Order: sequence, then structure tokens, then C-alpha cells
Amino acid sequence: MASVLRSSLNLRPVARLHAARSFSTAPLRRAEQPFFANEPQAPIVKTAIPGPKNKAAAAELDEVFDIRSLNLLADYSKSVGNYIADLDGNLLLDVYAQIASIPVGYNNPHLAKAVSSPEMVRALINRPASGNFPSADWNHILRTGLLKAAPKGLNQVFTALSGSDANETAYKAAFMYRRQQERGGPDVEFSEEDIRTTMLNQSPGSPQLSILSFKSAFHGRLFGSLSTTRSKPIHKLDIPAFDWPQAPFPALKYPLEEHVKENAEEEQRCLQEVERLIKEFHNPVAAVVVEPIQSEGGDNHASPAFFRGLREITKRHNVLFIVDEVQTGVGATGKFWAHEYWNLETPPDLVTFSKKAQTAGYYYGNPALRPNKPYRQFNTWIGDPARALLFRAILEEIERNNLVENTAKTGDYLYQGLESLAKKYPHAIQNLRGKGQGTFIAWDSPNRDEFLVKAKSVGVNIGGSGNSAVRLRPMLIFQKHHADILLDRIETLIKS
Repeated sequence: MASVLRSSLNLRPVARLHAARSFSTAPLRRAEQPFFANEPQAPIVKTAIPGPKNKAAAAELDEVFDIRSLNLLADYSKSVGNYIADLDGNLLLDVYAQIASIPVGYNNPHLAKAVSSPEMVRALINRPASGNFPSADWNHILRTGLLKAAPKGLNQVFTALSGSDANETAYKAAFMYRRQQERGGPDVEFSEEDIRTTMLNQSPGSPQLSILSFKSAFHGRLFGSLSTTRSKPIHKLDIPAFDWPQAPFPALKYPLEEHVKENAEEEQRCLQEVERLIKEFHNPVAAVVVEPIQSEGGDNHASPAFFRGLREITKRHNVLFIVDEVQTGVGATGKFWAHEYWNLETPPDLVTFSKKAQTAGYYYGNPALRPNKPYRQFNTWIGDPARALLFRAILEEIERNNLVENTAKTGDYLYQGLESLAKKYPHAIQNLRGKGQGTFIAWDSPNRDEFLVKAKSVGVNIGGSGNSAVRLRPMLIFQKHHADILLDRIETLIKS
């Protein structure tokens, strides 16, 4: 990203770029009612990006804060709906959306109203230690928000602070559940040896158990979650890691319809290796964690049959099945939870969430996943009631505007447009994937980093994943007229 930032500083002035490029002059698609009436008709690009004001502000910030991962300095007072503003008056169509974490648009009025409510004020200024002193309305907040959106078959929630924290605490729950079973149940007390050895970081009190994850997975940057992250070395270098197993994730060939037999064989190979590791790995596997779509690792997909196979293997071997929906959850794939596409016979044991939820944690259904004693799954805040209230407002906005359905329909429309571009420019759009997965779409680009930088010059903020993927992460309010703009700008970039 640092190299991308340096490259962006050397872009030609946008006026010269526009002289060499022509955007479509067709009227914007407006048959649909826009969710934000005050959005611009199209991106507004006034300066090279970053412009002079952004460069000056970045230089000042660099004196006190590490900016080497800086994309742009945003002016959130002027950002609106699907558009992010910078300090130089540029308004970019944002299909990256804060790494997939903005659900219902910048400066959403319904969220602004929720933030000004008396219960939000109380939650913010009296931030409770929720494990010890939850607010009297905490049950109501959970039942009308987070639990209302719970995945099918899961009726309890543990709230956390971030996606990494959600996965960390889910792993803890899995380990405690495993050892509880091995002892003979929740009523069996810890042995003197358990108590003594855990204070020495030794077994059996601190057991040599493991979490199985997949090649190219990303589950966070804290110690436990980092040991299951396998996407890029830069995430993990110099950090001590647990001795935990890694299974291959299916490397599918595209177009899918032309490689049915090969892809089925590849998925079966991966499932066989998962089962072998569960049976043979020297540190017993307490849980398998998987993303419905590997996001940071390059937007890698697998079929519903693969995930059903994972669920069957984990059930057969009494291993917990954790689905990491931090990036795929809350409507991004055209269903509220991406694992709904799998049609599982039994639900996952735990589903972790964050990003578009604007809060974090994990859902579960089995009461035995609640530790047998207090303070075993605990921290001061255990999440944040203010963020749970914000999620409730997000959920209200999603339901009021049918935003999951909107994302499914817009995604189909956008995918068709990209499919046409891929046929027209096969060198530029390779391995297009995400069909039928809402706007959770990606493709491989031979000059990905250059593409991402130049996209800003035509008014689009877009992101990448893995080594070569361009990934789309629009908000749930992204509509067909936004897709028209995006497709037009993508073709302009390809032709330039």
C-alpha cells in the first residue's frame, strides 16, 4: 500500500486525464428511487488525488501517526451516501466502504437520529462494564437488535470489540467446551494439576489444543486469530504463533460452468485433507474456522457442497464449526448471512461478526458453549452497548429499505455488466467471481495496484485483496445507477 500511495503522488493532473478520456454521456439510470436524494449525480474530481490539501494534512499527521497505509484523508462532514469526500473537494464513488464496514451510507439520517437518542447518550457517557454492571435495558437492546438478526438456530450472543476479538473469544469458547467435555461435563471441577500447570503455561491446565484454518485465510491480527491467518506474511512476521494446522482451501477454476468436474475433485481433495488433519494432527483440533468467501486472501470461493462437507466432517469428529462472517455478514452477499447459501442440515456452532454490523461478537446456540464458571469469558466492556444500539438502527434501515434484496438484485445487474466487460477485455478482467453473491464480486487484474491508484482519478475508490484481485465492497445502498457509473469508469480505465 505504501508503494501505491507513492505512485498516486505522481499521477498526472486530472484535467489532462479527462482530456484523453470520454465518459458516457447517457443519462443516469433513475427509474429506481435513490436512497440518498442529496448524492451527486456522478463522481466529482477537481484535482489530482491526493490533492494539495490532502498532501499537506497527511504530512502533518505523519509527524504524530504512522500513515504508511494511508489511502486518503477523508472529509466525513461532506461525505454522503455512497460517496466519500477528500479535503480537496473530490467526491468519489466508494465501492470499498472502509474495508467492507459501512452498511447504509455516509451520514445516514436514521443513524444520526439513533445516535442522538437518550439511550445512546447514556450508553456513551456511562459506558458500562457489561459483565458486571449491564444497563437495565441491555436485554431489550440485544433482543431488538443483535438477536433479532441472529443466524437460524443460534439464539445467544457474546459481544466483543472487533472482528479479531470476536474470533479470539470464539476460539476460547471452543477450547473451554472441548476440555469441559474431556473432564466429563460442566459440573466436574478443575483438578489441582489443572490449576497448578495453567499458571506455568503448561498442560493439562493450558492444553496443547488447536484451531484448524485454511491456506489464504484471514481471521484477524491478535495472537489467536493471527495464528489462523494465512493470507500475507506481513500480517504475521515476528509474532510468536501457535502450532496449529492449515488445510488447503479449494483453488477453483473459472468460469465455473466450464470446470465442474475439476472443481468438484479439488473440493473433495481439500475435504479429505481437513479430515486427515483432524484425525492426525499432533495438537488435537478443537474447532475448524472458515470464511464463506476468503476475503483478504484474494476473494476465494468454494461451493455450498464444500461447506456442507466441512459441516459433516466436524459433526462426525465432534469438532466445532466456526463460520467467520466478519466481512461477508449483514447482507453483503445478497443474503443476511452468507452461510445461508449452504443449506446446512445443522447450523454452525459459532458465527462471528463485525464490520457492517458496526459492533462485534459471536452467535451460538448450544448452552454448553457458555463457560461453566463466571469470568472465564470476560473483559471490562464485553463489547459496547453504544455499538449494539447503532447496529439496531442499521438493522431497522436494512429492513425498512429491503437492502439485502437490493444488494442481491444490484449484484446480479453489476455482475452481468462485468461479465460483458470481461468478454470484451479478457486480458484486463480475469477469473471474474461472485455470481449470485450480491455485490461481493472480484476479479484478477494483471496490473492491479496501478488500476486501484488510477481509479481515483476517474472518481472511484476501490480496493484489492490477495496478490492480484480487485474486490468490490459497496454499501447495501449501492444501486443500479451506481453500477452504471462504476462499469463506465472501469471500462475507461481499461481503455486508457
